[in-house]
Amino acid sequence: MNFDETYRVTSTGDSAREALAALRTEVSKAVVGQDAVVTGMVIALLCKGHVLLEGVPGVAKTLLVRTMSAALSLDFKRVQFTPDLMPGDVTGSLIYDAKTARFEFREGPVFTNLLLADEINRTPPKTQAALLEAMEERQVSVEGAARALPDPFVVCATQNPVEYEGTYQLPEAQLDRFLVKLTVPLPPREQEISVLDRHARGFDPRDLSEVKAVATAADLAAGREATAGVHVAPEVLGYIVDVARATRSSPALQLGVSPRGATALLAASRAWAWLSGRQYVTPDDVKALARPALRHRVQLRPEAELEGATADGLLDGILASVPVPR
Repeated sequence: MNFDETYRVTSTGDSAREALAALRTEVSKAVVGQDAVVTGMVIALLCKGHVLLEGVPGVAKTLLVRTMSAALSLDFKRVQFTPDLMPGDVTGSLIYDAKTARFEFREGPVFTNLLLADEINRTPPKTQAALLEAMEERQVSVEGAARALPDPFVVCATQNPVEYEGTYQLPEAQLDRFLVKLTVPLPPREQEISVLDRHARGFDPRDLSEVKAVATAADLAAGREATAGVHVAPEVLGYIVDVARATRSSPALQLGVSPRGATALLAASRAWAWLSGRQYVTPDDVKALARPALRHRVQLRPEAELEGATADGLLDGILASVPVPR
């Protein structure tokens, strides 16, 4: 089961749901395909969660986030993470003002609604850690003073596969701050032909003037309120816990899913159910969100990696082994 198969919004008259459903069409004006990734980003926005996008260079990860911000009419800033980027370049810092003879705080790019942390794994751990407080507490502390970030605040971080030269693997503590990890694949042949055809007809990825705002922060707020009312039966709660516990006892994993990961899977499943036009969560919702919500929270044993095992493959096996409530 995947996003494309199950995300079919019904005609319910819910303006917030309809506005968020329109994002797919609007984003497709600039980005070909990637409907599943768009859906995953919407789910994260509804859950006030952060998104980790992984894919090889050149698959439109940055363009996708820029287009989403335009279609949502959200304040957007971008940080290109590099080996020499300092924490203050992200969060902001105190600057001495000669006119007033005082230090004043100058806000960094983190003070926005949608922050694109581009190639986050190309900067050293010290700067990566600068985002931890912002992502978890929605605030920045400088010289003992806490400064609240805007609402909504979501980090969309792009990442190249760690085997590429010049990258730093994100530590487990930071990976756990991301609600979902979405894989941005290479397009199939027909879609890649469509990409080239657009460029041949003059498409400029730097010009997003054709992308219109089809949803707003108010729609997100209404969607979050509605998502919070989605019913989760005790049996489904138990199923989520059983899946999480199964990862901790898997012989192929040296790190399983924490309780935070289980709550992330719960939140994502509720948002998925609401987007699909239902007021209750099913085990199929949990299965559909297990990969994106958990793949970055498990760590394979070296011997399992040598045998060619993957996080997604192991999660599929665990889902097949855990009894599904009826």
